[in-house]
Amino acid sequence: MGYLIKEGVKSIFTHGFMSFATVTIITACLIIMGTFSLVAFNIDATIQKFEDENEILALVDETLAEEDVAAIKARLEAVSNVRETRFISRDEAWSGFLSDYEDESLFSNLGADVLRHRYVVYLYDLSLMTATIDALREVNGVAEVKAHEEIGAGFVLLRNIVSIISIILIVILLIVSVFIMSNTLKLATYGRREEIAIMKMVGAGNFFIRCPFVIEGLILGVAGGLIAFFIQWGIYTVVVDRIVTGIVETIIVIVPFATLALPIGLIFAGVGLVVGVFGSNIAIRNYLKV
Repeated sequence: MGYLIKEGVKSIFTHGFMSFATVTIITACLIIMGTFSLVAFNIDATIQKFEDENEILALVDETLAEEDVAAIKARLEAVSNVRETRFISRDEAWSGFLSDYEDESLFSNLGADVLRHRYVVYLYDLSLMTATIDALREVNGVAEVKAHEEIGAGFVLLRNIVSIISIILIVILLIVSVFIMSNTLKLATYGRREEIAIMKMVGAGNFFIRCPFVIEGLILGVAGGLIAFFIQWGIYTVVVDRIVTGIVETIIVIVPFATLALPIGLIFAGVGLVVGVFGSNIAIRNYLKV
């Protein structure tokens, strides 16, 4: 095994140009696939942000005594799919209403008593909004429930569309990448077909011949994956720091690369390893039939 590993490592430098081409192709394919995956991930995070900020207002029955209003919080949070509730008194609601107008004197003859106490309700899953609203209406002490159901449904639809398109495109890119990488490895092996045939004819077994190629493919695949990881890190950092700034940053959620570094690194190295080993086996298989 020591000899076979040594031969696998040595052949990387013996056939330096093809090794370089293989690593370059693996790196390029992984960067393309990784870039699209990161874009899709950030789009999904942005949609999730808007979903989390989507509010339902549960207006409190105005006939309730002040001491009974606080008891409604526990009943609301007991409803399935309710993530969090926040109480807003009629005074706070009135202050918020007036802040939307420059001339508060227009409402000088009105006061906070025209509004109701309310609870702002946040959900876990927007796709269950309709059922959750129906359940909130049944809570004792809730007079009315207000929500933008069509906006919630729009977010759910958009999230599902983005998820489906992302999965389809990532699978297509993965298949194309594997095809390109495998053919590059085949091309690298083609130049060594006579060497393989001679080894076969003098009695070398299939494992003995295949092993150095597999080791070579494994090393090149992992090297391509690691190089792609660091290039992807640099591209992501440059784009985030120099392009996504100002008002765009307040609209779009940018997930820090450090949060994704470990899974991306493992996926890149894993894909490179699998493709390198798989491609080497496929590339050499036909030349073993001597």
